[in-house]
Amino acid sequence: MRGYASILLLILVAVALPIIILNLSRLLRPSWPSAAKYSTYECGIATTSEAREKFSVRYYLVAVMFLVFDVETVFLMPWAIQMKELALFGFIELGLFLFLLLFGYGYIWSKGALTWE
Repeated sequence: MRGYASILLLILVAVALPIIILNLSRLLRPSWPSAAKYSTYECGIATTSEAREKFSVRYYLVAVMFLVFDVETVFLMPWAIQMKELALFGFIELGLFLFLLLFGYGYIWSKGALTWE
């Protein structure tokens, strides 16, 4: 049982420390509530409409395209590092990967996701 005392102490400190810090910061922080403090703030620009405004689906398409192509290009780094060990197999795999990437790019281009009005 003596060996578990240090683990129990560590758990108690891990639970108590955030509670103490949060309560201490609540006591020490300045608190002057006002209407300006509770208003919506976006990059220093005053809000002009509701938060639930409808956006064009193109914004979401661009975000998804960015994520897809950005994440997929990150997968090229391990291939570049292991290029000598992978030899022909790695080259064929990379070719297939790039083909699928370019096929996806061509698909979204054909659907008009890259044209702005």
